[in-house]
Amino acid sequence: MSNSDKKKQDDQPTLRRRSTDRKVHKRMLTFKDVAKLLHQRSKLSDEQYEMVLERGESQAARLNSHLPPGKTKKDIYLAELASPAQVITSFSLEIPNTQKKLTEDAITELIAQTAGFEYIKIDPLKLELDVVTDQIPRAFALKNLVVPIDEKKGIVTIAVADPFNVRPIEDLQHALGIQIKRILASRSDILKILEEFFGFQASVRAAQVDMGLGSELSNLEQLFKMRGRDEIESSDQHIISAVEFLLKYAFDQRASDIHIEPKREKSTIRFRVDGVLHNIHTVPMNLHPAIVSRLKLLARLDVAEKRRPQDGRIKTQHLAKDIELRVSTLPVAFGEKVVIRIFDPEILMQKLDRIGFYEREYKLYSTFIRKPNGIVLVTGPTGSGKTTTLYSSLKTISSPEINIVTVEDPIEMVMEDFNQVGVQTAIGVTFATVLRNILRQDPDVLMIGEIRDQETADNAVQAALTGHLVLSTLHTNDAPSAITRLLDIGVPAFLLKSTINGIIAQRLLRSICQECKQEKLLTDDEMVYLGLEKKEYKVWEGKGCDACRGTGYKGRTGIFEVLELTDQLKAKITDRTDMEAVYAIAKADGMVTLRELAIQKLMEGQTTFSEIVSVTG
Repeated sequence: MSNSDKKKQDDQPTLRRRSTDRKVHKRMLTFKDVAKLLHQRSKLSDEQYEMVLERGESQAARLNSHLPPGKTKKDIYLAELASPAQVITSFSLEIPNTQKKLTEDAITELIAQTAGFEYIKIDPLKLELDVVTDQIPRAFALKNLVVPIDEKKGIVTIAVADPFNVRPIEDLQHALGIQIKRILASRSDILKILEEFFGFQASVRAAQVDMGLGSELSNLEQLFKMRGRDEIESSDQHIISAVEFLLKYAFDQRASDIHIEPKREKSTIRFRVDGVLHNIHTVPMNLHPAIVSRLKLLARLDVAEKRRPQDGRIKTQHLAKDIELRVSTLPVAFGEKVVIRIFDPEILMQKLDRIGFYEREYKLYSTFIRKPNGIVLVTGPTGSGKTTTLYSSLKTISSPEINIVTVEDPIEMVMEDFNQVGVQTAIGVTFATVLRNILRQDPDVLMIGEIRDQETADNAVQAALTGHLVLSTLHTNDAPSAITRLLDIGVPAFLLKSTINGIIAQRLLRSICQECKQEKLLTDDEMVYLGLEKKEYKVWEGKGCDACRGTGYKGRTGIFEVLELTDQLKAKITDRTDMEAVYAIAKADGMVTLRELAIQKLMEGQTTFSEIVSVTG
């Protein structure tokens, strides 16, 4: 055995001994301890290890430079100090013989394994606000960098960043008389929970104190009460803070929608992430009107109007980028429900070849939108990504040489490259009335938010006939059904044949998490369901991990059924079109159905069988 191997063997049990050695407990981990462990476990090369030892002190000082000079160690909160794992992570090192970065989570997990602790990647969406905030004071949590994450059968599970910082836990057990289970988590995860949960809860509680109100119901009956009760001021500072915490939290969790729902005795807050709703917070019912009023004020809605639905928008910034929020209010049994749709420009405005098109479909659709005139239709249910496709299409063809005008209800994302008109039904500004006059604005390209009636359809057809490119949406299940829908609306068959460039139908499928992807074989029943011949099909699924919050999915991808109106297809379109014949010709011309596209994504390891069943039926 070489000297270096012997040294590694001698040093390896160091951390494990500390988990039971009371004397060593008094000293917390340093970046040198962690660097030595990483070196022993071949996570740092000899050169990397020497570099960390040499530059670690100065790097830690730089990361902690925000602390005021002269502040004593006793006065410093652990939440203010960079952890040893963060100091090492800040060097952006790569694990030897791999292409993986050495992350804070990976370092923390290794420390946990060595010290005999359970490691957790904290998922904020699975935590309960009361459990996190009711067990220990915020100051104590920040001082010692600990956070409660669960409570079962009288045992409180607390996440800590350092396995050897046991004194605070012992003090807590003696002071509160509770049994505590410690598990290890990264400093970043703990700090994020402390900031978001304690910040939100502190604002809510302060608002309750200022209000001095009980839990009076705000239900359907209250709509008929006299206007004698004092309303909560929407400018209240604590409510402002609570709303800001809520929005920031949603941005961090990649939420597409925020639901604020009044119940009988509380208000429930839910986030939609990757198409699935998650319960996030509950707040006292008497604070619900204040939160709604604050959001209404930001969205420039009528704060006093509580009996009618309203729509508005908020523009804000997060991580140095603009984000559009669309706010919708709706009177329900116990008050006003608010839904906030979040439009991130990086998601809404993507390159067309990056949203899920296969080569055939991409080339066809690119041809449709680059023709000088005609109609291009995008179909699918709500939430299928039609808006993203339309905006990305407009961005693709946008240039200083063409005039793009959109008519939307409401305007989804304000873009300087387009001339956008918002429908306002209350004052008579509808799709039809705008389109009657829109051609006087000399447009080259028109985007109509949705074709809902015959007048809108007739105007779209007229615009296409007079040399304009028109993009719009329809709510149909597949591409061929759009032809039937337009015929039903009242568009003559001969006009359809002369104006429609092409039709696409689309859906969004949840993507398999790449961190926990694992192989499996399709069962006989699954093959029969998908219409596949019986043989061995190797597919993938996500088993669930920290990166995907245990769901097995992370992100979404699109599938696009593209219908080209070929001469053979046009010959079959009449006022009494046989849709089975249209469908057969479309298939013969090469149209790939949504189900077939989804199966292709399944075979490529992008999605799962259950997701295909859920989305394509």
